[in-house]
This record gives sequence, C-alpha cells and structure tokens, in this order.
Amino acid sequence: MDKLRVLFEIGLRNLFARMMNVVIGGIILVGTLMVVAGGSLVSSVDESVSKSLRGSVTGDLQIYNGKSKEDVAVFGSNTGGDVDLTPMLSFPKVEAAVRSVPNVKDVVPMGIASALVNSGNTVDLTLEELRGLVKREEEEGRTPELDAQRESMKSHVQQIVSVIQDDRKNLDALIKRTAEDREADKDLVHAGSNDFWKNFEKDPDASLEFLENRVAPQVADADMLPLRYVGTDTVKFQRAFDRMTIVDGTSIPVGHRGFLFNKYTYEEMLKLRSARRLDKIKDALANGSTLAQDATLQRYVKENRNQPREIQLQLDPLKTKTAVARLQKDLGSTETNLAALLNAFFDTNDQNFSTRYDAFYRDLAPLLQLYRLRVGDVLTIKAFTKSGYQQSVNVKIYGTFLFKGLEKSSLAGAFNIMDLMSFRSLYGYLTSEKMQEISAIQKEAGAKSVDRAHAEDELFGEGASTSPTVTRSQSASTSELKDDASASALAGTGKAARRKRASTETFTQEQLDDGIVLNAAVTLHDPTKLDVTLKAIDAATSAQKLEIKTATWLQASGRLGQFVYLIKLVLFVAVLIIFIVLMVVMNNAVVMATLQRIREIGTVRAIGGGRGFVVMMILVESIVLGLVFGGVGALLGMGLITVLHAVGIRATSDQLFFFFGGPRLFPAVGWGSVFTGFFIVLFVTTLSTLYPAWLAMRVSPLRAMQSDD
Repeated sequence: MDKLRVLFEIGLRNLFARMMNVVIGGIILVGTLMVVAGGSLVSSVDESVSKSLRGSVTGDLQIYNGKSKEDVAVFGSNTGGDVDLTPMLSFPKVEAAVRSVPNVKDVVPMGIASALVNSGNTVDLTLEELRGLVKREEEEGRTPELDAQRESMKSHVQQIVSVIQDDRKNLDALIKRTAEDREADKDLVHAGSNDFWKNFEKDPDASLEFLENRVAPQVADADMLPLRYVGTDTVKFQRAFDRMTIVDGTSIPVGHRGFLFNKYTYEEMLKLRSARRLDKIKDALANGSTLAQDATLQRYVKENRNQPREIQLQLDPLKTKTAVARLQKDLGSTETNLAALLNAFFDTNDQNFSTRYDAFYRDLAPLLQLYRLRVGDVLTIKAFTKSGYQQSVNVKIYGTFLFKGLEKSSLAGAFNIMDLMSFRSLYGYLTSEKMQEISAIQKEAGAKSVDRAHAEDELFGEGASTSPTVTRSQSASTSELKDDASASALAGTGKAARRKRASTETFTQEQLDDGIVLNAAVTLHDPTKLDVTLKAIDAATSAQKLEIKTATWLQASGRLGQFVYLIKLVLFVAVLIIFIVLMVVMNNAVVMATLQRIREIGTVRAIGGGRGFVVMMILVESIVLGLVFGGVGALLGMGLITVLHAVGIRATSDQLFFFFGGPRLFPAVGWGSVFTGFFIVLFVTTLSTLYPAWLAMRVSPLRAMQSDD
C-alpha cells in the first residue's frame, strides 16, 4: 500500500512536469468531454422522441395480429405506404387478455390509413353554395332574403368570370393560343354575358352545369389533400393520450361519426395560401430570421405579391369594394384596382411586416374564407378498400386538435382522427347494418349466394340460374365478413341514401367494440417496466390462444424508429473512432515521453527499483493523468450540458420539433454517459500505456546511465 501511495505521489508530481504530459492530458480531456456531452445529447433526444411517440400515437406498446404479412409501422413502412396488417377479428378477447396484465393502463383500438380528398377549387365551392340556394328556393319558395343571397352569389360568380378573363388576357403575351384556348375564351364570354344570366333565371340547373363543366375547370387551384388518419375509439384515444388538446370546435360526440383535423394539417393544407405564408413569415421573424437575408421568406413575399387571384376570386363586388377601401386606407393610396392594391400590400419588409400582418387579419380576413373546409362542414373521404374497389364515407368535421408541445411538428401533425366505424367502412368491412341492407336487396332482386368454387357452374353450366348471383368464398364466415366487388354492386342502389345520412349516423358502444381492429396502442402505468410488461402481454395472449404480436414504441414507429437506431449507431461509431484515435495518439505520446525518461528510469533501476516497479510507475502515472484530465473533461461536459439545459437548443425545422419534443430541447446530464465516457477514456489511457511500460521495463541501468538523454 505504501508503494502504491508513493507511486501516486510521483504521478501527481509529474503531472505538469513535462509538456508531453500536458499534451496527453489535453487529449484525454477533449475525448472525455466529447463522449460525455455527445452521449448526454443523444440520450436526451432519445427520451424526447420517446415522449413524442408515446404521447401522440404509438403508446408504450403496440399489439397487432400475428398473422400479418408486415410488422406494425405507425409512421409508415420502408416503402412509404401503409403496412399490410391482418385485422384482429375478436378484439374484445384480445383487449381483455391485455388488460389482465397489472401494469397495463389503457388499450386503444385503432387503424391507420391514408386517402386523397378533393376540396374543390374556389369556383366549385362558390357554385356549390349557389346551387344550394337554388335548391332551397325550390323547396321553400322564393323569399326576399333568399333572393338577396342569390343575387349576391350571382354577382360573385360574375366577378370570378371577370377575374378569369383578365388572367387569360395576360396569357396572350406568354403562350401561343390554341384552338382549345379560344374555345375556353368563348365560354368565358358567354358566362359573362347578360343573356347567360337572363337564362339563368329560366333554367338555373342548366346554367350551373355549364359553369361547373366549362368555367370551373379553368381555375386550377383545386387541392388534392393527402390525409393520413387514425380510426379509433375517440373517447379512449383522448383518455390515453393526454397531450391531445382540442383547439377549434369540439371532440367527436360519443356514438357519432366524425373527423378531427390535426391543427398542423389544417393550417398547412387548408388555409388560404396567402394567409399561411404570412403566418410562416411571422414565425420565422419571431425566431430571429430577417426578410432581408432569408431567401425562403423573400420567396413567400414574392408569391404573395404575384398571386392575388385566390383572394380576388373569393370577393363578390360588394366585398371587393370594401376591400379596396380598406387597402387604400392601409396603404395611403388612391389606386382603385384590387390586384394592384394587393400587390403593393404584400410588398413587405422587416420594417412594415408587423403592421401589414395585423392589417391583413383585421381588414381582409373577415371578407375571406380562410379555410377550404370549416368546422361543421361534411367531408367526403374516398379510399380503396382491401378488395381493390373505391369506397367513400361522409363525416362531419367536428374540430381541430394538437398534441401539446408538438404543435409545429410535421411528423405528429400528419395524423388526423376519424371514428372507428367510418374507418371500417373505408377499409372495406361489412357491418351488420350493411349485411341487412344487402340481404334485403338480394331478396328483392331474387339473387342467391353460391360458393366461389362453384360460381362457374352456376353461371355458365347447364341449368344455370337466370337470377342474379352473388359469389362468396367458402372460407368467409359471418364473423369475418369483408366487402368485395359483388357486395358493393348489390349495395350500389343504397349508396346515395347511405351517404346522405352518413354524417349524422350514430352507433352504440357494442357496435363499436364488435368489429375489426388493425392494431391497438397500449399505455402503461409504469413505462420503465416496458420489457417486463411486453413479456407478460405475450404470455397472457398466448394463454388465451390469441395469435398476437407485441412491439415496443420504438419498433412500432417504423421508419422513424430506424432513424433513432441510426442516431445511436452514429454515436457508437463516433465513440469507437474517438477510442481508436485516442489510443493511437496516446500510445505514441506515452512512448515518446518514456523515451525521454530513460535516465530517470535507469536511476530508479540502479537504486533498486525492479522491473515491476518501473511498469507500475508508468501505469500509475498514466492512470493519474486519466483521472485528473478525464475528470476535468467530464466536469466540462456536464457543465456544457447544464448550460444547454438552461438556454435550450432551438428546433430550427418542423422535424426537429418532434425529435426535441417541442420548440426547444433541454438536454439533461446523462449519468450513464458520464461514467461510460470517463471509464472508456481511463481504459484507453491504461491500454495505451502497456507498450511504453514494456519498453521501460526492458531498459537496463547500464544503458540508461550511458544515455545522453
């Protein structure tokens, strides 16, 4: 023990005795700092991603049918599409088995899919409103109030035709006119003529059809919205994911069909483009950007200036007059042309942007429909079922929501919410109600069902029936019914009626529970016991002979989870590189330091120090270097993370919002990274000293005394 104490005293004395020791210590310090700080940052990001995923869609665990061709991937498969999951047909049994595990807090049934929704262009929406007024007059009779609304709408359509005509005139200088263009010009002239609007009173339906087919297609501002939605029991979803907050409107009422837009999707895809660009500029300026230096913000300004048509098309003559007056006041201008005023108004810079932004929402926004779809509207969603044909549902938009802390995340913002019954309809699942309806149609038409295996004989063989025939797979049972093309054809006569009542259709909790579920999110009381709970769920479902797979939140996140794995792999490789470089550099440095100490080593040997003592002396000195400089490096790394925790690291993109769990990442010191980094560097230091210590051990006293160094 005394010998070891002496060696440590020698090591401390020699700590700064030679410049080479300082160089070696600096290498140790930097290496430790990088490992500690880097490890803590990655651990913090990992924890933030975990909270983002578990608090929004995936839950702590995901369960799905073990017969599925693919594994569950909430954020999409590697191909970017929806994963092919086999439905769980007896979900109540699965839920009961999972809930029997003590740590399970909630089980949320769901299915995730995508669809394209056409919101229509500005002319389509205006003509639809005008057609509604015409229909009301036919049903209720003409009244002064309806007449006034009708005249206002007619003036609006005429204004739209005038704007389109002006746009087409501007095209003359840019493109060569074709016969098709000249025909379109004739349609516009006809739509803007007095004769057309006189005939409108005689035959509104024919006039509206002309406008819809010949004029509306000339306005290319229709939006095909790619919607990704989660079909779920909305009550359970809100209870399990407490980060979910309703922003506009209300939650979907219990037992009703409905749709909730994610606020991010609603703003990004449905808001008036000019208004959305203004919002983005405001957010960027608030985060320190400037219009003078940011090319993206300059592009937004240019687009707002050059694209006033979307605003013009929304304004009828009366609103146009109001807008002109307000813009003249805001700009101090006498200009009367709305397009010119809008161009000047949107010519913003760092000095006037705040004033113009406030003026837009104060003066222009009340005259405009800021969103293509509004809370209370009925949304028609069309998607291809698993059988390959197209299905549609009408759902009422009850409101918008967001996940707290993830308001500006495009990843979390991609998920909208739909009731589970509507999801099943789009997926292609025959509910008991649909089965009764199809049975009634079959009975009325005199159709009979045959097995698919005998369909050819029934249809084309001798004595083939002349009655309509519906084919069914022999393997299909009442509990496993799925829509196919023949069922859809039979149900076709009832589609219009179903669509009409779809948005107000109600259902019971029993109907909601008794149906297919593609996957389910499982939340836990204690997330730290995730692995133990996963094994317990597997055991519980196996005991009930339920073929169910279980995935952790990271496994279930799909491509996003792979990205997290990639980050960890990069950190591991970085640490390995640091390990190798540190070992090589330190080995060379210690060899050089040892060679410079040959006289000292010889003297130690001459006064009785054995080879073992020399080896221990070199090793202990290196360990002391590692302890001192490694400790300082670890403290500096901890200090850096502490400072970053105090100020936060700002998310500079919407993707980082998700990975940071909010607008800023507040990294915490990872004690695992501190100890790992410290001991890795200490191990590398000791390992790098073995060869120099072996060299020192072989130095004889005679050779050392003869050395000039």
